Amino acid sequence: MKKNMYSLMLAEDVVREVDRLAAERQTNRSNLVNQILAEYVSLVTPEKRVRNIFDVVESLLVPRGSGMFSLGAGGMTMSYKSALSYNYRPTIRYEVEMYATPRRTIGQLKVVFRTTAADLIVELTAFFRLWMRLEELYVGRYFGDDGIEYGLDSGRFTRKFALPAGREYSEAEMGEAIGGYIAAFDDMLKNYLAGKYRTAADAESDFVRRLDAVSVII
Repeated sequence: MKKNMYSLMLAEDVVREVDRLAAERQTNRSNLVNQILAEYVSLVTPEKRVRNIFDVVESLLVPRGSGMFSLGAGGMTMSYKSALSYNYRPTIRYEVEMYATPRRTIGQLKVVFRTTAADLIVELTAFFRLWMRLEELYVGRYFGDDGIEYGLDSGRFTRKFALPAGREYSEAEMGEAIGGYIAAFDDMLKNYLAGKYRTAADAESDFVRRLDAVSVII
């Protein structure tokens, strides 16, 4: 949605309340005024669409009770911080960025970890590679010739979120798919670090079980 700059004459009391509310919502004055006007004329902005998606994600992740959910400034990003059962209780952060003008690719997940423990870095990297293999085996075919786009750098794993070929999702379905994805990833990562998978086949069986239980993939 294209934006232009306009001059508006507003009462000081109105601006003060808008700024207060913008701070509460972790956004800025312009974005909030844009959202308020859009709602008044029944127009759905990209920010409103993404907020609807994130509301569903939040409803799925918060009841887990093992992490902290937060929205980013501007409303187009969110994060979920989860503690790992490992020495010194390191945390892993799931950051989701949604695109304002999505096409087939609608956003991106970043799994960020900060640790200097070499053994943990090795374990995390091994899990990320295992996860990619399982997705390529069981999920990749739903995304056509392009497959799934990943990135694996020092301290970060990234995965593009895209719609399966020929599919369109509602906001609720997108939220369900993203929230379910993060929950499954987090559960399996913790199981992996806890040694609950004796073999790669055990992890594969758990992955397939979880995949069979979902109605939307992303």
